[in-house]
Amino acid sequence: MAKKKGKKIRIAFKKNRQKKVRKNKLSSHRVDEQIDSQYMDLTERLSGKGDLTRHRTVMGVEQETQDGTAIVIDIDESTCLKGRVIQSQGLNSIVQSEEGTRYDCTVRRLVRTMSRDDRNAVVAGDHVLIRPEGDENQAVIERVEPRRSSLSRGSKRREHILVSNIDQAVIVVSADDPPLKPSLIDRFLISSEKGNIHSIICINKIDLVDPIEFQPLIGVYAQMGYDIVLTSIVDGTGISRLRSLLKGKQSVFSGQSGVGKSSLLNQIDSRLTLETAEISQENRKGRHTTRSAVLLEIESGGWVVDTPGIRQLELWDVIPEEVEGFFRDFCPFIPQCRFPDCSHTHETGCGVKRAVANDFISRQRYQSYLKIISGDEPRPVYHQT
Repeated sequence: MAKKKGKKIRIAFKKNRQKKVRKNKLSSHRVDEQIDSQYMDLTERLSGKGDLTRHRTVMGVEQETQDGTAIVIDIDESTCLKGRVIQSQGLNSIVQSEEGTRYDCTVRRLVRTMSRDDRNAVVAGDHVLIRPEGDENQAVIERVEPRRSSLSRGSKRREHILVSNIDQAVIVVSADDPPLKPSLIDRFLISSEKGNIHSIICINKIDLVDPIEFQPLIGVYAQMGYDIVLTSIVDGTGISRLRSLLKGKQSVFSGQSGVGKSSLLNQIDSRLTLETAEISQENRKGRHTTRSAVLLEIESGGWVVDTPGIRQLELWDVIPEEVEGFFRDFCPFIPQCRFPDCSHTHETGCGVKRAVANDFISRQRYQSYLKIISGDEPRPVYHQT
């Protein structure tokens, strides 16, 4: 397919792009050439109030993505290398080129200051074009290619993308210590499906409880078509099956702190030596050991991403009216609702509530749905020991 020819596109930038703010009238100040050059750029104009213009015309093309339309900026690709972001923190990233060389990269100012909903211009998993410069293995990220998938959450009214361009999310929960949160599973399932990612539910630390306790929970998700795997690093339960599910795939391990994501990865590939920590005995919550998302190549083939643990998951760009569409077990009963805009909470003649009353839909799943649309924080499920 021939590449589309770039055209002039007007794009928005962040409000705080400027390095300096002009005070009073420019004519009333004598500004030396060194300071003047910091903000008198030919491509950006100073307004009467001293702020840089928030729009700029660039050459590029508009390309359809999973989230809508993305701007692909025109650059001189002959001077660049293709690569994948292995790890990203702030404005610094580690990028592995197609030849296998790793570069310490900064982000081009044009890329990092474009207006967007997500917090970071570059995230782990991004496909990028980099331009080597300066010292050996130093480069600048010139362009981020449109993402085909992503796992994200809401953070301070902005999108926090955990990782991009992956095939599947392994949603890791613990059977106990810390206690399992069913609603958190459902939130991750919605976030994965929203980001065009296949989901696998992994119940870890199964050695701490009687597995029979989880058969009803397993049955609910298995009937909806989700892959379920029970694991334990103590006796090796499920490790080989989990390894086979990861083979040849690009997967992200996600879940709350302390459920054993890093420990599982160390078991899957003995070459990995990820840091782990014990659960706090005071509050039965996990301690953060993984600081940022990192892509790791595994021996059996494929890549995995170990992400920092979280204690809550705020869904991004999902309104209450959309939630029912992500609950697969609701779909057969929604057409039976009396009202087309039924919220399945208080209405009479609701097909979903009737299905819950007749045990066709899990009551736990229905309660999870109610918590999500109301914005309530997921509650943990404790097991007696």
